[in-house]
Amino acid sequence: MFNGHSLSVVVPAYNEEDHVGEVIETLPDCVDRAYVVDDCSTDDTWSVIQDHVPDCQRSRSRALTDGGTAARSVVPIRHEENRGVGGAIKTGYLAAIDDGTDIVVVMGGDGQMDPDLLPALVAPVADHRADYAKGNRLLSSSDSSSMPTFRQVGNLLLSSLTRLASGYWGIGDPQNGYTAASVSALEQCGVEEMYEFYGYCNDLLVKLNVAGCRVADVPMPAEYGDETSHIDLQTYVPRVSWMLASNFFWRLRRYAAGERYAIPAGYVGSVAVGACSLLWAVTAIIAGKTVLLAAPFGGFLLATLLFVATAALDRRSNAHRATTVDN
Repeated sequence: MFNGHSLSVVVPAYNEEDHVGEVIETLPDCVDRAYVVDDCSTDDTWSVIQDHVPDCQRSRSRALTDGGTAARSVVPIRHEENRGVGGAIKTGYLAAIDDGTDIVVVMGGDGQMDPDLLPALVAPVADHRADYAKGNRLLSSSDSSSMPTFRQVGNLLLSSLTRLASGYWGIGDPQNGYTAASVSALEQCGVEEMYEFYGYCNDLLVKLNVAGCRVADVPMPAEYGDETSHIDLQTYVPRVSWMLASNFFWRLRRYAAGERYAIPAGYVGSVAVGACSLLWAVTAIIAGKTVLLAAPFGGFLLATLLFVATAALDRRSNAHRATTVDN
């Protein structure tokens, strides 16, 4: 229990035989239940998980609504086929919701997430300051110092794209998977439809914004050890970029459906003006009438100004939904 709230941890694991056992062993005492999800590993991850589950704790039938008297249990779950880290987390989320927990933390099976930081991560959710809390390794140079430069550059780029797609302009480090969420927030945002590839955390932020949830960034240092990354950048970059673009327009449609017309109209208008200006410019160049390029230049300028103004409105209207927690 954590401040009167039942607390569960979802541990997604894929080929983490060298790390997942230690992750389970070092979970803080405040954790009531751990859902350790083997995403169809090809090594001995499943055996390691089972070794850490006493026979008396294998049942998932005990709810967490007994006033905190139940001892912590470890629930092993195994996928028959690989679904991706988002799919493993979704499985754990749904199991935790079904069992009646209050708050769910995600802690990777690779050992990168410091269990000592879990209370600071959970506190904003338990205190009702936020519906969803996530780590941010980019808030200070000391926290990000151990992060490779190429990761910092990529993370900053994805932070910008995710801010635009989600509407949470006050958050950063969206790739940080160390998170805590209230079950009510997960239910409101429709976690059943969560993206199952590595961009799951970006996708969830968009859904949380549309559901009106508050998100908190919690400062934490970057930690890297001997774990192996399973991300293929050639696949990751285009898939996540397309997902963010799709989610951006999905958010605008949901805003419009909720009678929040100004932001969708501004963004769509800027894209339309820019597209028409581009078409005009291409047509003028093909026709050899470069004198006509002044008009599309003005169109591009208008589109840029409209986009910037709409982004400012978007940021202002969502400012109350994103905050940073001081440790």
